[in-house]
Amino acid sequence: MNVLITGAAGFLGQRLARALLKRGHLQSSAGIAEPIDELCLFDVNPPAAVEVDAVLDAGANASGPPQRQSTQIRVRTITGDIRDDALLRSVIDARTTAVFHLSAIVSGTAEADFDLGWSINLDGSRALLEACRHSGVHARVVFTSSVAVYGGKLPALVTDHTPLNPQSSYGAQKAMGELLLTDYNRKGFVDGRILRLPTISVRPGRPNGAASSFASGIIREPLAGEPAQCPVDAQTPLWLLSPARAIEALVHGYELPTEAIGIARAINLPGLSLTPAEMAQALTRVAGTEVAARIEWRPDERVERIVASWPAAWDTSRALTLGFKPDADFDSVIQAYQSEM
Repeated sequence: MNVLITGAAGFLGQRLARALLKRGHLQSSAGIAEPIDELCLFDVNPPAAVEVDAVLDAGANASGPPQRQSTQIRVRTITGDIRDDALLRSVIDARTTAVFHLSAIVSGTAEADFDLGWSINLDGSRALLEACRHSGVHARVVFTSSVAVYGGKLPALVTDHTPLNPQSSYGAQKAMGELLLTDYNRKGFVDGRILRLPTISVRPGRPNGAASSFASGIIREPLAGEPAQCPVDAQTPLWLLSPARAIEALVHGYELPTEAIGIARAINLPGLSLTPAEMAQALTRVAGTEVAARIEWRPDERVERIVASWPAAWDTSRALTLGFKPDADFDSVIQAYQSEM
């Protein structure tokens, strides 16, 4: 099978690529482990070289053959625009049976640049699904959505069936992406799965344009000896998932039998409900008071408005029944991040 990852230059895209290369296979709808023949890494920026054991990055462009390949999996890097219909249709062909659609303009950037957010997050998703439809393969597509599809006056406990009411452009774009994939699934063009990811923490690297970026920064920067600003009230509830569990969820979501998901293709993933104050307390337990004291509490009205619209209490019984797993506690999440530093 051939596997496509969009947004492959991003943090989750790179982790997913390494996980699939190590794994070497994905389970089909028939429950059979199918070997991965080719892994295609697609992004507007060149994805970093992926090296896992004997598997080397092929370093190819859209038209050229791979320069190197392993004996098991060929890796191809494609640099291009997700809105480029012709390019997508050259990438997605009769051999592309698995698609992980991670490409997106993040929440804060989508709110600041209205045109860019809608163009990439909606038009790009439509272009991808059209390429899948025209391939005629009925590819299995995993779409990463967000808790931002909810908002407004919410019930005490949000479920998979709580009506969507996004309060940001990013949330609206993700909600429309969900509707698109659901309809393409209904028409039989793809086998779609929608995973609504909690905020991922702790991300390595530097802050990005996401409104939730601080959820990693208030842990990552203090551990690196740097100050970090928390732009929301210390008691603001957040819904969090570690990078490791997020990658597990993407693979598990792909491998779920179609009939197990049923008509409702969107799944709220299980996570940890924590406030920034509780995150700081976990940091104190793991790394000490001096490290946690590097967090500076500086409210930012723009970020607070976006984050406050997201739900924080969830009924994820459906996801748990389907086999998705949350993190045990945030202390272990911080410790896992420390082990990778």
